[in-house]
Parts: sequence; C-alpha cells; structure tokens
Amino acid sequence: MNAVHSTAISAPAAGVDGLEAIMRRGGAELRRRMVRIEQHLERVTACAGTPLATHANATVVAGGKRLRPLLVVLAAESAGGPVGGPSDSPGGEERLVRAAVAVELVHSATLVHDDLIDGALLRRGQPTVAATAGRTMAVATGDLLFSRAFAELARNEDPAQLRALSQASSALAQGELLQREDTFAAQVAVERYLLRCELKTAALFEAACRLGALTGSQGSPALADELGAFARRIGLAFQMFDDVLDVSGPVERTGKSRGTDLLDGTVTLPLILARERDPELAAFELASLGGVDGVGAVHKAEQLCDRIAATGALDEARERALAVVADAKAALPAILPNGRSTLLGLVADAVVERYR
Repeated sequence: MNAVHSTAISAPAAGVDGLEAIMRRGGAELRRRMVRIEQHLERVTACAGTPLATHANATVVAGGKRLRPLLVVLAAESAGGPVGGPSDSPGGEERLVRAAVAVELVHSATLVHDDLIDGALLRRGQPTVAATAGRTMAVATGDLLFSRAFAELARNEDPAQLRALSQASSALAQGELLQREDTFAAQVAVERYLLRCELKTAALFEAACRLGALTGSQGSPALADELGAFARRIGLAFQMFDDVLDVSGPVERTGKSRGTDLLDGTVTLPLILARERDPELAAFELASLGGVDGVGAVHKAEQLCDRIAATGALDEARERALAVVADAKAALPAILPNGRSTLLGLVADAVVERYR
C-alpha cells in the first residue's frame, strides 16, 4: 500500500451477523470460551513490557472477527471438548485457550508485518503500528507477536500442535514471497494465484482446526486431517471473496477504497479472469496506476475496477469461491459431538455472507 490508502475508513466487520448466529447456536459455553480467549489475548500482549506491549496490545484489542480462534474452539468441541471436561476443569480449558490465542497472535503478527511491507496507514480504521511508531517498532511488534504465539503454544507440551502452527507460519512466509514475486506481473496463472491464497491465508485456517482437534478429548490425527481439510477450503474461499470485495466494494462495507490491492500491484483472481476476457485489460500495465497523485490513483483504480466488473469476471470469481465453500461443507464429517457439524457449516456460510 501507499499513501493513497489513507482514505480508508472504519467499516463494520463483514460477516458479523453470520458469526453472531453461530454464537447464539453455540450457547453459553461457546460464548464463555470466546470471552476467555479475548481476555487472555489482552493479558499476553499487555505483559510484554513497554513500549512493545503498547503496540502489540493495541493490535489485538483493535479487534477483528476472531474467526480463527472460533475455528479452534469449534474443532475442539467437535473432538469431544477439551481434555479434562467442562470449563470447571481448568487444565483442558487452558490448553484450548492457549491454542486459540496462539493462532490469533500469529494472524495479528502477519497483519503488522503486511502493513509495514505495504506502507499501509490504517488497519480497521485505526493507524497501523508502522504509521504510528515507524518501521523498526513495527518489525519488533510483529516479531513479538510471533514469539508470544509459540511461547503460549509451547506451554501445551504437545509437539503435534507446535508442528501444525510452525508449518502454517512457514506457509505464510512462502505465500508472501510468492505475492511479492507476482507484484505488477503482466501474467499470473489461476493455479499460481490459488497457491498463493492457500499459503498466505488458508494454511492458518487449517492450523486452527488442527489445533482444536488436537486439544479435544476425542481428538485424533484422522479427525485433525478432516477438519483441517475443511478449514483449508474455507480459508481459500475467504481470500477469494476478499479479493472480489476489493474490486466490487463499496468503501462503506470494506473500509478501504476500491482497487486498493490493485494499487499495490497485487494480481488477484478478478483481474486474472478479466484479462482472459478483455484484450485491452490483458495489455494494461498495473504499475501505471501509481503514476499519478494520490486522489488520481484512487480514481484510476476505481475505473479499472469498473472495467473488470464489466467483463463478468466478478461473477465467475464468486462462483469459483462458492464452489470451494460447497466442497468444504461436503468434506465435513456428518456426525460430530454437540452438533458442531452444523456450526462449522455455519462458519462456511458466514464466509459466503462477506460477499453479499
């Protein structure tokens, strides 16, 4: 990102209604667990010591949908609930909370580092760490969040959990490198784009469900594989819909100007598909968007979004994402404890709701 993205505004979190429906269906125990996770997130980052604690804590307190921790909890409940029983048996509950917090800390760390790389000024309507405190502090804050994630998970004393999160973290780095290699590229294959999405987004979704399954009293490698495969598809669809929203907007919903990713040179599925349909778009140099002043660049990006939409590429991208969601729901085990197959299916529906 660059300075033109300072026009971003705060927007309601997409999919809030769908996630709230999940919380209602999940009952009081699910709400209590999510509250405990939120409280532990704040404690973990607040105790890091100033000045890093200030920025780390502000990053997690800024909120978000907490979709990844929710997947950890639902996966654990799908595996019979935390080892040790209900919430009055703290050992298993604490392991579940630590696993969910670790996933969210890794996610938060990637946001801090992504904002630094992109030069973003705002995140969820608030100034980024890089904008507030500079490059060095942003690097240190992201590193702190990563380190705290693994410190928390290590307390669970389960190598399989550490392996799941470390593999996802490695995938995140690989996906970021691929995306940087493709910046402003004239041609990017759909398969390459999907690989980027799987590495940069879907891998952490998969890790969330794997960790949850591994903390469950009836958890097994086989169930972790099944729930992980479901979550990986959900994460892939999540990113695909996010890239559609970057082109379709509106700013009141997304909290950023249309075409923000295009301004950064990120080649996403709508542009890839539109280039296949429109020879002029195929010849368009994405780097030319940055050749004018801030307001002018935003206007040119919006015009490009209109041209992409006119090709019908958004409809095709949406249909592809919907197919991925359908595959995810079909892959869910039909029978899980406490009706969690239904709740995990609702998570898939909430991802779709982001687009509507």
